[in-house]
Amino acid sequence: MEEYYDQKILVIMLALMMVLSVVACRGTDEPEPTSPPATEPGASEPGEVEEPTEPASDDYKIAIYTGTVSQGEEEYQAAQKMIEKYGADKIIHATYPDNFSSEVEQVIQGVLQLASDESVKAIVFVQAVPGTAAAIDKVRETNPDMLFITGVVAEDPAVISGKADVSMLVDELSMGRTIPEEAARMGATRLLHYSFPRHLGYTTIAARRQIMIETCDELGIEFMDVEAPDPTGDSGMSGAQQFIVEDVPKKIEQYGPDTAFFSTNCGLQEPLIREVLKGGAIYPQQCCPSPYHAYPAALNIDVTGHEGDVKFMLGAIQEKLLEAGQEGRMSTWGVPANMLMLEAGVEYAMEFAEGVFTDRNDRAALERAINKVSEDYQAGEIALSNYVTEDDTELDNFYLLLAPFVDFSQPIE
Repeated sequence: MEEYYDQKILVIMLALMMVLSVVACRGTDEPEPTSPPATEPGASEPGEVEEPTEPASDDYKIAIYTGTVSQGEEEYQAAQKMIEKYGADKIIHATYPDNFSSEVEQVIQGVLQLASDESVKAIVFVQAVPGTAAAIDKVRETNPDMLFITGVVAEDPAVISGKADVSMLVDELSMGRTIPEEAARMGATRLLHYSFPRHLGYTTIAARRQIMIETCDELGIEFMDVEAPDPTGDSGMSGAQQFIVEDVPKKIEQYGPDTAFFSTNCGLQEPLIREVLKGGAIYPQQCCPSPYHAYPAALNIDVTGHEGDVKFMLGAIQEKLLEAGQEGRMSTWGVPANMLMLEAGVEYAMEFAEGVFTDRNDRAALERAINKVSEDYQAGEIALSNYVTEDDTELDNFYLLLAPFVDFSQPIE
């Protein structure tokens, strides 16, 4: 990883300035364009930085850039967790607009606002929505040494790899195999893939889909594409969700309960889980695997007082699935993937700012950060690999994360 130094300016007598070290310092998913960004009490408005309540105790801050509660609650709550853990004098947080696809300039402006604080030494993006690469370019014009960590990358990996210092994504490509394999283990004879043209234009989503097709063919599972409405389209999120509510029962009736369902969109997971549960079908995992992603709302689980308690969440899901006889036909990962990336990104950035390591892309340091967070969640071993492009170029700073599935038919440890 490129070097990162704390920027300190000492004002000496006669106004002599001596610079000791210079530092300047990628479902979320898609929004309903007609709805204003939603926030919780005390939450920052899109693009608004939550100002620290106390002066920085050390000489650096880490900035976090996420969606709002309505657009990406997991990463938003993870940011709040980091503020609570390390203090508002160390961690600052801003949110990008819900309608980020059409408000790229606002996305960029939010990043520039974070970078305008000279004590900010790193910016952690989760999710790294479209506009992230352009925002990094803008910041580097004046602060070329800012550390950038991106998670849940929505832009081309080869592009973002050349912009950010470290990028993370769930291992979309390996999931092209693991999802059909898990579906087959659960008894699936058919896999329905719900998506829309905009998502299929994303490099990783398109590549994962192709691997799923090939894996299904190997396993003797029929793969079927189903085009769902784009939540950023005219019908909005509510219209897209209504499509799932109406279409999934029809598909289960047509093809039988040994049909597995998968959607590339975060906002469609809740109705999809609910309808799969009702119809007794198969649901290997969400697009962004996590026990918190859509399961609580879909299964009417109250997490109040248990935020961040993954063991509680997994046990609550298991209880609901056992009641419905679905414990062997629905799953997820044992770790909240988006929260893992954000928290690991913050841990990594803090170690870098404190000089624990100096290379901007330090795999061992990233593994250490990921393992620290994973152990907190009791999530099991996280497999880490590098993204390889279509021309077989390995991106050594673009990391893919893969976690084990939870078998809800077994006791939750």
